[in-house]
Amino acid sequence: MQRSPEVLVFATYLAPCLKPLYQLVTDTVGEELGRPTRLVDGTSLDQLRQGEVGFAFLCGLPYVRLRREDPSLVDAIAAPVVSEVRYGGRPIYFSDVIVPRDSPAKAWGDLRGASWAYNEPDSHSGYLVTLSRLAETAERATYFSRWDPTGFHERSIEMVARGEVGASAIDSHVLELALRNRPANRDRIRVIDVLGPSTIQPLVATRAVSESLKRDVAEIVVALGDRPEHRERLQRSLVDGFVTVDDGSYADIRRMLAAAEAARLC
Repeated sequence: MQRSPEVLVFATYLAPCLKPLYQLVTDTVGEELGRPTRLVDGTSLDQLRQGEVGFAFLCGLPYVRLRREDPSLVDAIAAPVVSEVRYGGRPIYFSDVIVPRDSPAKAWGDLRGASWAYNEPDSHSGYLVTLSRLAETAERATYFSRWDPTGFHERSIEMVARGEVGASAIDSHVLELALRNRPANRDRIRVIDVLGPSTIQPLVATRAVSESLKRDVAEIVVALGDRPEHRERLQRSLVDGFVTVDDGSYADIRRMLAAAEAARLC
């Protein structure tokens, strides 16, 4: 009796509003390879260390930390290109600094003493990039009166929109999707600064998969944007497609991490 193919597991460690994009990738890989695939919500980076998942949609900060821990743990193989003009057809994103609409703050320098919301300490766009700015300007974490962890960018946006915190840095791709889903928040927040650009979050392969499977999946994902049947679903996530990336693509995030560590901010 022929054995059924093993389920190829993808995990997402990123914002919930991006899940439809990652479901499209997961489904398409399964269809092209002719084997079952499943997308799960990542709960711990140990899932990657222990090879419990084959591929993961992962923030750049934990990616570079995992590579520093052991270069064999994960390989960056592809990353999305966001559709808007500001991204220039490149696999980049920004951290948009938002404040409540009625805040007197007009620039970063006006935020001294404000409360700050961030999604989580393993986030590049919501946390490390802020530490990098503080290091660049020779400031300490006490620049902000308090740091409020929210769990997700979407919650940070809601807290700023309700005036519960003074400011936050939000992944620009997530911000646009979140404002599309909650258009009333467009009138409740303002962008007063932009941090970045930074290389956008990669799709990574873990050491649980073979080199040949890694290459096959990368080819399928990079070809997504060329397939007319996928364009509508890509556009719903404000993405043109995916391009090839590798470990060197994340040198910018390594530099920011090194600067924050040198300043003893993390």
